[in-house]
Amino acid sequence: MITLTSAFRALVSVAMLALTGTVSAQTYPSRPIQLIVPFSAGGPTDVYARLIGKSLGDALGQPVIVDNRPGATGLIGTKAVKDAPPDGYTLLYTSNSAHVIGPLLRKPQSFDPVLDFTPITEPLRYPMYLLTSTKLPAKTFKEFVALAKSQPGKLTYASVGTGSGSHLACELMNRAAGIQALHVPYKGAAQTGTALMSAEVDFMCDSVGNSQPMVRAGKMNGLALTSAKRLPAVPNIPTMTEQGVAVEAYIWHGVFGPKGLPADVRKKLAVAIRSVMNSPELNARMHKEGYELVNQSPEQFAKDITSEKAVWAKLIAEKNITAD
Repeated sequence: MITLTSAFRALVSVAMLALTGTVSAQTYPSRPIQLIVPFSAGGPTDVYARLIGKSLGDALGQPVIVDNRPGATGLIGTKAVKDAPPDGYTLLYTSNSAHVIGPLLRKPQSFDPVLDFTPITEPLRYPMYLLTSTKLPAKTFKEFVALAKSQPGKLTYASVGTGSGSHLACELMNRAAGIQALHVPYKGAAQTGTALMSAEVDFMCDSVGNSQPMVRAGKMNGLALTSAKRLPAVPNIPTMTEQGVAVEAYIWHGVFGPKGLPADVRKKLAVAIRSVMNSPELNARMHKEGYELVNQSPEQFAKDITSEKAVWAKLIAEKNITAD
């Protein structure tokens, strides 16, 4: 039986929670924000975390301090945010390679990318770029597919590691095009690029920003993109879909808070990041490096992650891919 006193107490509790949310939106942030990047300094995720963090700090009136916590394919830094208080002062800047794909490679999964965090927004993304050795006698994407299908299991492709975005993007393409090729994992982008330029492998999937200088120098060939549309950075490079092979795959950067982050704080952060990402300077840099602006709402970001997770989970199960 609910008494008048207990009902009154419940009403007061609800009112206090609402008041607390209002106050947090008005006073947040009142001290520096820690932005944890689960990768080493100097990589593309770290670079954009620092660019966005600096402008975000200016917009919020408090410093945003980037803290690199590499290790265990992003797990160390990610867990630090997962276990942090949900007060908006510890945030995660990561990629789907660590946040969505990484957990799918482990059994049991180390965390759920949505349920164990508060998704805030996906500022940007970039597609994978199919690159081939200059020694390969295929100069267009259609010629490449025909060559690969005529030699099942003969061609080799490099990636920065088993289960990486570069690995799974190539696997998506192989499945869609009916290609059988041998995967050769390396330990980093520099090694994969060297392997391709020396014809140690036949092809790889990489970012436009990282590889296009080598294409311009004639050291590798750029054939197609896994994006929905062509990129301003390489307007002459077709998408795989427009060449008859339906593949769409991106590496994205995302901002997350710990589970339970107040809705008003999440909204304030999402709005501030959206404003930062719309700056002409940042947009110009992204387009030059082959990135696309995304900037969707927190709700849409969470939905997109859930949909993407299903795609990668199916591919990983089909190919029986596990972490190194």
